[in-house]
Amino acid sequence: MANPTHLSLRKAIIAACLKMNELGINQGTSGNISARIEGGFLITPSGIPYEKMKPEQIVEMDLGGGYFGDYLPSSEWRMHYDIYLNKPEAGAVVHTHSIYCTALASLQERIPAFHYMIGVAGGTNIRCADYATFGTQELSGNMLKALQGRSACLLANHGMICFAKDLDKTLWLAGEVETLAQQYWIARQVGKPNILNKREMNNVLARFKSYGKQTKDLPKGEAMAVEPPPRRDNPKSATNGTSAKRGAKKPAGKAKRQPAKRAARTAKSRQEPAA
Repeated sequence: MANPTHLSLRKAIIAACLKMNELGINQGTSGNISARIEGGFLITPSGIPYEKMKPEQIVEMDLGGGYFGDYLPSSEWRMHYDIYLNKPEAGAVVHTHSIYCTALASLQERIPAFHYMIGVAGGTNIRCADYATFGTQELSGNMLKALQGRSACLLANHGMICFAKDLDKTLWLAGEVETLAQQYWIARQVGKPNILNKREMNNVLARFKSYGKQTKDLPKGEAMAVEPPPRRDNPKSATNGTSAKRGAKKPAGKAKRQPAKRAARTAKSRQEPAA
């Protein structure tokens, strides 16, 4: 493939793979990343080290389950494919064998609401999909069940998988889920973590709709996740060309004139000698 299409996105996928290993949420080539394109998606090839991977080796697949080019897609292409088919909001998918997620997945345990940030995956917990052999349709089906109402899940005796609207958001989510898994693991070494109840988690999830957004990014009628502090400046003043800084000095004007009679008396008194 001399001149591959979607060149910038192919390069971004390779950069995300390298970043994934740099962050410590994946080892070697065990993980895989994909990104949606019109009519399909691009996915990492099978068995090629990220540091040697070239843009033309990123594999294009369609939504009929076929691929293009000389390189085979990742052995986990089915999970990516089924997410794109069933989750229209998914713009990218990251699958890793991150250490703490995999440790909990080997116990076939979900991550409960020990911390409110569990809400980043869209629900009151992060489920663990039932075990099935890697690369199979059975595994993909188990994953979709665990992803109902969620954007991330553990994969029993395997690892984790997540999706978001783009590569940056998905890589961030993968890191956040691994951090939560590590925190939960450590807390369990000390004792039994307190689990937030569903009422509180539903409150958290309602707030998460606007979590991390600026006012200008909020849909009409949607409230901020947390009430912001009062704004001290006046944004309208900038458009009016006036100063918005507190305590700004007024421009100096002409000295106030004394009344004519008072000025004359003052001048005369200065001319008369002292008695």
